[in-house]
Amino acid sequence: MIKIKGLCVDFPDFCLKNINLSINRGDFFVLLGPTGSGKTLLLEAIAGLVPVERGKIYINGIDVTNLPPEDRGVSIVYQDLALFPHLTVLENIKYGLHFHKIDKIQAEKKLNWLLDQLKLRPLIGRFPVNLSGGEMQRVALARALMINPSVLLLDEPLSSLDPIFKEEIRGQLKKLHQETGSTFLMVTHDFTDILFMASRVAVINEGKIEQVGDVEEIFQRPRSRFVANFVEARNILCGYLTGSNNHRYIDTGKIKVEFAENTTENGKKVYFVIRPEDIIVSKIPLQSSARNCYLGKVTEITNRGAIIYLKVDVGNELTAMITKASFEQMSIREGDSVYLTFKASAVHLF
Repeated sequence: MIKIKGLCVDFPDFCLKNINLSINRGDFFVLLGPTGSGKTLLLEAIAGLVPVERGKIYINGIDVTNLPPEDRGVSIVYQDLALFPHLTVLENIKYGLHFHKIDKIQAEKKLNWLLDQLKLRPLIGRFPVNLSGGEMQRVALARALMINPSVLLLDEPLSSLDPIFKEEIRGQLKKLHQETGSTFLMVTHDFTDILFMASRVAVINEGKIEQVGDVEEIFQRPRSRFVANFVEARNILCGYLTGSNNHRYIDTGKIKVEFAENTTENGKKVYFVIRPEDIIVSKIPLQSSARNCYLGKVTEITNRGAIIYLKVDVGNELTAMITKASFEQMSIREGDSVYLTFKASAVHLF
């Protein structure tokens, strides 16, 4: 659906470097990365809003690298929405029809469908100044989808919304994606957006793609220290491979961690991650098939509302995540001794 080959965009203070990316038809694809990593610039290159220095962009098998934006079959929704303040809701939604030839009967059907899907019919005579953040977001989505794009680009569309509106728009985005059949490419920093909506993810850093994969792969099996840090794996350790085919370990010099991945290079230095949610916390040793169990001392407690993060010194410092209910039931305090238990399959090397 979208193929990007060797894309380079050079600006005086920043550039995209040799971007190679494939996005399947109908994907809800998310671009993830820190501020200033090139996410918006990549969207704008796909949309035809910035000049491409080198490389090619294909949409539906057509080379669109040098085509004007209106000929690419792409719509973009920016973080600030960019609604026209002097136009009503209805005029904003229909604005793109001035530049795209769409059959009038089909356009009317699409308009009515969008007004109903996004609950905008009561608002069509209002101006943007009289809309809430969530209402403006729905108008921006309707305007983008009105021209039947094959690709919808979304630049952090939920970042300015409060939690209630965010949840509502997430649901509407997911439903629109399923019902329109368009390919969605969204930039976001919010992991909830990814877990709720995304089918595949790319992580970008300093203008380079670090990793591409499905959601589970990105979060559970990061391929670099940067990706592991960015997706909050938290427990990023290094050590040397040891053991036999039946029991493989990573020796950090302080603890030995058994893992299940297939590798036999004894003595090799590796990095590995264990996500906090994969670690079980208990006051007594568990009767479990999990092969890794360590006794340690709680050194730090971080309250995140519904969940609690515990830092525990087991030789190396590990971070575990538990629910608030479990935390209160165990009555854990700093300085307490606890057991950390996790499966060999929860250990991922890179």
